[in-house]
Amino acid sequence: MVLMRIAKSSTASPSAIILLVDDNKMGLAARRVVLEELGHTVVTAANGLDALTAIEGQVFDLLITDWKMPKLDGIELIRRVRESQNAVPIILLSGFADNTGMREDKTGADAVVQKSANEIQVLLSTVKRLLTRKPARKPAGSQAATKSVKPKTKIG
Repeated sequence: MVLMRIAKSSTASPSAIILLVDDNKMGLAARRVVLEELGHTVVTAANGLDALTAIEGQVFDLLITDWKMPKLDGIELIRRVRESQNAVPIILLSGFADNTGMREDKTGADAVVQKSANEIQVLLSTVKRLLTRKPARKPAGSQAATKSVKPKTKIG
């Protein structure tokens, strides 16, 4: 992975608390540095089980997870997070995404990013897109029936 300096711009995504999960220490460190240079707070975990523990104690704005990891892989982590009814955006990273046909509709992730030479650019644009997207609108009939809005909850 090539580590590069990323210049902050006035169009940068809002600052977020991101959980970054990967068993590859060098890849984890490189992605963390890039995300922190953009002003994000990054919490790291070396596998899915460690990520679930982190999720129990903190609210995250975004989850970025590798696919192949020991103890609990990224797909199972995503499944468990989605079971919690939490709408946190999730990015799945994989060196095998293109070869295996991994897509959002098959993985439960909001985005799948192939590890490659241009991974950082794709990852950063995906982070920005997911952090700045507006939540899906409810149909008009269900808005009137809703009495209160649930506050942001922890994943898990």
